[in-house]
Amino acid sequence: MGRKFNKRGQEGKKKGGKVMDAAQLARKILNFLDNNFGQEFNAKQIIKKLEIRDSLTKGAVESVMHKLAAAGSISKSPRNYFASIKEPEFIEGEVDYVNPRFAYIRPDAKYEMEEDILVKEADLKHALDGDKVRVMVYPSKGSTGRIEGKVLEITKRLRDEFVGRVEISPRYAFVVPDFRKMHHDVFVHKGDLNGAEHNQKVVVKISEWRDEDKNPTGKVIRVLGKAGEHEVEIHSIMAEFGLPFEYPKDVEEEANAIPDEIPSSEIKNRKDMRDIPTFTIDPVDAKDFDDAISYRKLENGNYEIGVHIADVTYYVKPKSGLEREAFDRATSVYLVDRTIPMLPERLSNGLCSLRPNEDKLTFSCVFEMDENADVLKHWIGRTVTHSNRRFAYEEAQENIDNQEGDFYQELTFLNELAKKLRKRRFDKGAVNFETVEVKFKLDEKGTPLGLMIKERKDIHKLIEEFMLLANRTVAEFVYNRNKGKDTFVYRIHDNPDSEKLETFANFAKKFGHELKLGEGTRVSTVLNRLMDEIVGKPEQNVLEQLAIRSMAKAKYTTEPKGHFGLAFKHYTHFTSPIRRYPDMMVHRLLQHYLDEGKSPDAESWEEKCLHSSDREKRAADSERASIKYKQVEYMALAEEKDYDGIVTGVTEWGVYVEITETKCEGLVKVSEMNDDYYDFDEKNMRLIGTRNKKIITLGDKVMVRVVNTDIDRRTIDLEFADNEPKQKRRK
Repeated sequence: MGRKFNKRGQEGKKKGGKVMDAAQLARKILNFLDNNFGQEFNAKQIIKKLEIRDSLTKGAVESVMHKLAAAGSISKSPRNYFASIKEPEFIEGEVDYVNPRFAYIRPDAKYEMEEDILVKEADLKHALDGDKVRVMVYPSKGSTGRIEGKVLEITKRLRDEFVGRVEISPRYAFVVPDFRKMHHDVFVHKGDLNGAEHNQKVVVKISEWRDEDKNPTGKVIRVLGKAGEHEVEIHSIMAEFGLPFEYPKDVEEEANAIPDEIPSSEIKNRKDMRDIPTFTIDPVDAKDFDDAISYRKLENGNYEIGVHIADVTYYVKPKSGLEREAFDRATSVYLVDRTIPMLPERLSNGLCSLRPNEDKLTFSCVFEMDENADVLKHWIGRTVTHSNRRFAYEEAQENIDNQEGDFYQELTFLNELAKKLRKRRFDKGAVNFETVEVKFKLDEKGTPLGLMIKERKDIHKLIEEFMLLANRTVAEFVYNRNKGKDTFVYRIHDNPDSEKLETFANFAKKFGHELKLGEGTRVSTVLNRLMDEIVGKPEQNVLEQLAIRSMAKAKYTTEPKGHFGLAFKHYTHFTSPIRRYPDMMVHRLLQHYLDEGKSPDAESWEEKCLHSSDREKRAADSERASIKYKQVEYMALAEEKDYDGIVTGVTEWGVYVEITETKCEGLVKVSEMNDDYYDFDEKNMRLIGTRNKKIITLGDKVMVRVVNTDIDRRTIDLEFADNEPKQKRRK
C-alpha cells in the first residue's frame, strides 16, 4: 500500500500548475478526445477535464485545438466543438468484474488480443461478472497505461439470480449478495420478499435495472433459511452456481420405468465375460461404480486385463428425458457433504453401477499384456460382466501390503504392471501433478469435527494407470481409423504458455526453488523435479496449485490434438459415463465406428464439448466453494492459538497466508498491520516497512492467528502473531 501524494506537488501550490509546451498539450488533448470517442468538447470543457490550472496553458488550449483541426488530426463543428476522428475497435468478450471501481473484459479468442480491456464502473452499462458484452475499445491507452473501453451492449447475461442475505428496514429491503464479484446490493420491494425475514439467506432474481439506477431491483424467489446453518449454506452454494436441487418428475418416472432384467437377446449380442474374475475398487463411501477390472492368465503365458465400463448409453437413449437432463448437468458434482449426480439414483447407484454379484452391461477395453506391461493386442466392444468383489481403496491396499486376502495375488501383479506403465509415461514426458486434497470429517449436522489430507497410495495409481490406458487406447483407435478425420470427442491439454511458465518459475524462486527453463529444456522434466523437491514442505500445496494454474486448461473438443500433461498423442474420456456426459458421447461415437458408420458432422458435437467444458468448470468452482465454506467454519471453531503459515500472495491491500496445519488460506490486511507503515513493491511482490525496513514476501514462513471469519463471504481474516493482539471477532 503506497503513500498518496498531492498530484500537483509543491510547484502546483505556488504557481497554479505546471506549464506545458504546445507539443505536450496537443498530445494530451488528442489522447483525451480519442478516449472519449463519439463525444464533443469545447475549449472550456477540455481545460476542466484535463485539470489545467496555469493561465498560460489555459490560454493556449483553443489555439492548439484549432491547429489540430486544421491539420486534420481532430474534427471541429461549426459551434467550435472538437472530437476525435480515430475509429475505435469493436470487440466482444467476457466480463471479469475485479472490484467496485472497474472490470476487465477478456476478448474472445478470435480477436487475438494480448491484453484485457479495462472498463470503468460508469462505462459497464450494468454488466456483471461473466456476462458476454460488446465493447468499444478506445484508440489510445488511458491514464492507467492500459487499453480501455466502454460496454455498448450486454449480449448475454451469465446469471440473473444471486444468493445473499436479506436486510430489511422499515420502508424497503436489500439482498446483500454472497458472491464477491457481485458489487451491487439488490433492492427488493417489501411485497416481493416472498416471506423472507431479516438476515435469512435467499435467492433473489433481478427483474429490472434501469440505466439511471445504481442498484438492480429484484424479487425473492426462494427462501433458503437461517444464515450459518449447514444445510442453508450448502443450498446457498448450490443456488449460487445454478446447481439443480432435484430431477424433473418426468425424468424420475422415466428412470423408474426401466426394467431390472437384462434381455437375453442383448446378452447374445455381446462378448460374455461373466466367468472371468472381476472386481471394482472405489472410495469407501462410493455407490456409483463406473469401472471394473478383470484378470486372467492366458495359456500362452501372457495376461488378459479387462477394463470394463458401465454401458450407460444402453439405458439413456438419444432424445429422451434422461438424455436431456444428463446433457444439461454434464457432470456429477461432489460437494463437501454430498454428491449431485448427473443421472438419477435409479441409474447411477442401481442399473448402471457395477455392483458385486450382479450381471451388468459394460463397454470394455480388453488387453493382452506381457509381464513388462507391453500391450500385445487389444479388443474394444460391448460386453456383459459380473463383478465378484467390491473393494474400497484402503482394503485393496491392505491386501497388497499384507500379501493376503481376496485377489491379493492379482492385485499385486496388476500393481507391478501399473508401476511399469506409470514409469513409461513419465519417461515420455508426462507431468507428475500430485495435489494436496483436504477432506473434512463432519458430524450429523454437518459441523466439521476435523480434517485430513487424502493420501494417494499405490492402489489409487493402479486404477489411474489402467483407466488412462483404456482412455488412450480408445482415442488412438478412433484417430487411426481414418487419420483423425472422423468426428470424435477428445480430451486435450495444450502445451504451456512460455510467459506463464516464466511467471511460475519466478514465483517458485521466491520459495527457494530454481527452475531452469532454457531453450531445449524438457518442461516436464523440470516440473517433475520441482514436484519431487517440495513433497512434505510447507510450500507444497501452494506451488502444486500454482503449477497447475500456469498450465493450459484441459478441455473437450473434436480437434484431435494431444495431451501435454499425460504425454499422450491422443486421449479421451471413456471410463466414467455415470458421472460425465462426454464419456457418453465417446461411447456413442465409438459404437458407431465399431459398426462401420460414417463420420457425423463435427459442429453439433463441438457445441456439446464446449457445454461440457463449461459445466466442468462450474462443478470445480462449486466444489471449491463448499470446501472453502467448511474451512472457514472449521477455523471459526478451531482452537484459539498461533498457527504456522506460509505467505502465498502479497497485494497492496494485504498478505495472503496459508495455514500449514489446515491448508486454509486467510488474509492479513495491511490496514490492520500496526507495527509499521508498509509500502507495496509491486515489481517484487512484497511489502516493505517504512521505518523498520521489514520485508514481507512470497514464501515467508510466518505465525498468524485468526481474528475474524465470515461464512457469507467465505473469508478468513488473520493477523501476524507478532502484532499487538486484538479481541477475536467471529461471525
